[in-house]
Amino acid sequence: MAETPLQMTVRLRAKIERRKDETRKWSDAYEGKRPLLFASPEFSAQTGGLFQDFSDNWCATVPDATVERLMPLGFRLEDGTVDQAAAKAWRESECDVEIGLALLEALITGRSYALVWKPNGVDTEITFEHAANAIVEYVPGRRRIRAAGLKAWRDGDYEFATLFTPGMVYRYQRRNESGVWTGRTAGLSRGEPSHMSNPLGVVPLVELPNRGRLHGKPRSELVTVLPLQDSVNTLWAHLLTASDGLALPARAILGMDRPVREIIDPKTGEVVGEEDAPIDKFRSDRLLWLEKEGAAIAEFSAADLDNYLRVITQAVEHIAAQTRTPATYLTGKLINVSADALAASEAGLVAKVTERQRQFGAGLREVMRLEALAAGERGRAESLALGSVIWRDPQFRSDSQYSDALVKLKSIGVPDEALWERIPGVTPDEIARWKRMRDDQAGVILGGNLSALYGPKPAEDDQGDEPAPGLLDAA
Repeated sequence: MAETPLQMTVRLRAKIERRKDETRKWSDAYEGKRPLLFASPEFSAQTGGLFQDFSDNWCATVPDATVERLMPLGFRLEDGTVDQAAAKAWRESECDVEIGLALLEALITGRSYALVWKPNGVDTEITFEHAANAIVEYVPGRRRIRAAGLKAWRDGDYEFATLFTPGMVYRYQRRNESGVWTGRTAGLSRGEPSHMSNPLGVVPLVELPNRGRLHGKPRSELVTVLPLQDSVNTLWAHLLTASDGLALPARAILGMDRPVREIIDPKTGEVVGEEDAPIDKFRSDRLLWLEKEGAAIAEFSAADLDNYLRVITQAVEHIAAQTRTPATYLTGKLINVSADALAASEAGLVAKVTERQRQFGAGLREVMRLEALAAGERGRAESLALGSVIWRDPQFRSDSQYSDALVKLKSIGVPDEALWERIPGVTPDEIARWKRMRDDQAGVILGGNLSALYGPKPAEDDQGDEPAPGLLDAA
């Protein structure tokens, strides 16, 4: 028996709910919200909640170092030309800002989503969705063909869900989590149906997976970081605890009874006993009398806290190696490092970012293909599907390095437009403006209007400096 749209909505909504715990786990790790693990029960009992909010958080550094080099600048059509219509739609939906948030969430939780839709039936809008609010289901045996997509969210006392299929869009609502799903009426105009046909003919919800595999779900960048992060937090807790009690030398008095004081009855004034004298006063005054014969002082040296630091450093180096994050991002040390050595240290990160560009680029091409379909431009949609995403160069170089490389490429005949594309951060719109400026400059030169470039020609009686007084007379 075929599954009804309502049954599919309930099933996919339950699937989102099952993913929430894992999604929350990675999000909390990025925020540094981790319990103190790998500590003995005795240590936890002694420290209580002292280290409850403490975290030496490397789980934020690793995805941040990657996402800051993932910057899409534009989209090319199949023939290699820049799609200006796609660039305009991209900016109209503020995707140049939102894409950084979407890719960061994909790196943290393993996936994020993009939705292409016309909320008002007229203007196309591209939005990005968190993994806790959306899900895409694929055709069995064909993991690139989307069978359905669901977006679910809460607003006040209501929970809403929108099911996207290739032919129809179904909108539901319920009063609370235990309520019954019904056709949506809240937020809709009078007479507006809760279900409608899908004009795109495909599921408009696109998944942006991170570290996808042929067999297995996408993975978070923090999978290998989190165990080492927990051990680093515990080591810091032990170090700080040791520094509080063992960082200073400790002294012990040998061969002497513990100082005592007499207990006097306030009524009679007689001595009725004795009690141990508090030594806090001796510590603050740094005074102590040794009256017993043979008394001596022994000293225990301060603990060597470098042992903790060496293990922490080793754990951080493992994080750097396993995530291909340059050590300079984690240690912050740059001492007599040449440009070539710095570039070599970032080679792993650059290779990782380049791989992520290919993975995320496939999803972004599909997003812009859907945008073209929504605009009614099927030919442009097909060309975008075979095109490419223009990414910023993932390797950071100095201006002098870029200039030197571009000059050498120019010497072997590489066109100016191709050289401009290699300049980091330069968008296709800027390149188009540069081309217009160059053409305008060439037109001015061919037209003989050099004053437009260099200013008006000097007057004939104003050529050079005037001679010094007396020179003409002497001549």
